[in-house]
Amino acid sequence: MIEKTDREKRQVISFLLLRTFIGAIGIALPIVLVIGGSIYHGGFEIQDSISDYYQTRVRDIFVGILFVLSFFLLSYRGYKRIDNVIASFGFLFALGVALFPNQNPRIAIQITHFVSAGLMFSVFIYFSLYLFRKGKDRSERSIQKNRRNRIFFVCGIIMILCLLCIGLSFILISEEHRSEYKLVFIFETIALWAFGFSWLTKGKILWNNLKIYYLIKQ
Repeated sequence: MIEKTDREKRQVISFLLLRTFIGAIGIALPIVLVIGGSIYHGGFEIQDSISDYYQTRVRDIFVGILFVLSFFLLSYRGYKRIDNVIASFGFLFALGVALFPNQNPRIAIQITHFVSAGLMFSVFIYFSLYLFRKGKDRSERSIQKNRRNRIFFVCGIIMILCLLCIGLSFILISEEHRSEYKLVFIFETIALWAFGFSWLTKGKILWNNLKIYYLIKQ
């Protein structure tokens, strides 16, 4: 009985830490690229989009982080099979973003990149708006669960709005102005931060730091 309890504790910790790692990667990605690009190129400069860092000297960092994110998603195990299936799709789409650059002479490769990016964010939105919010009936949920659900909902809506803003910017704003104000990069960054914050919340890092520490010490 003791062995089973210990194993369950380790599984809980693994779930929470994996979710935390996934969230941290989403938040860190644009920050690391900007800092790394500034160091390598000897001056502060932001690319027009996060994907454009593939064309810079921090390409390996960009691809490496996406590979780490994709394999974390592949390793993710939720409470139900649908969680694992959706996470596996996220793994494939993140790999698609990493392996197919947005700037390439072959149009098919460019299309694959953008489709993969859109589907990857669709997976993130699905997690925030649906999977993360599943559980008991509202009347039976704890106050903390209801608060977390509101956070998941807000993060999902922010990601949707950011994707819509990116799409509208290509329709309503000239390429020159998009590049000048780094609109695509800004909206991508906000979407990634919303994604990251959603997963950090699901990992309960904001609520259960002391509880995790206690479990580890047991």
